[in-house]
Amino acid sequence: MLDADDARFLTEIGMLAAGRGDVRHADTIFDALRGLRPDRAYPLVGLAVARLNAGRAAEAARLLEDADLAGPEERATVRAWYGLALQLAGRAAESRRVLADAATLPGEGGVLARQMLGLAVEIPSDVPDV
Repeated sequence: MLDADDARFLTEIGMLAAGRGDVRHADTIFDALRGLRPDRAYPLVGLAVARLNAGRAAEAARLLEDADLAGPEERATVRAWYGLALQLAGRAAESRRVLADAATLPGEGGVLARQMLGLAVEIPSDVPDV
């Protein structure tokens, strides 16, 4: 079994590959993480980010399109990134619909979707003023 620190370390390495658009190496890492953490969004996001950075937005959108994670926060994260992939693939109307739906969901994915739509984002009360 993979502990949280190891998963985080592998995710960081995978994101380095994804950031360069290195789909082959990112896929190796994120496919393994997906097998170990099938209920989490981050392996799918890593796979999509690699494709986005490789200029393959339509492929990233297809990858995220049918993802159905049980947790609402995980689902929100995938839907927000799906909305971004649709936008980058030139499918603006679909992107807005997906992002509007994701914006109603809890967690960071909902916040990300609201930001991408240009909507006000509530700042948690425990965040100090700067």
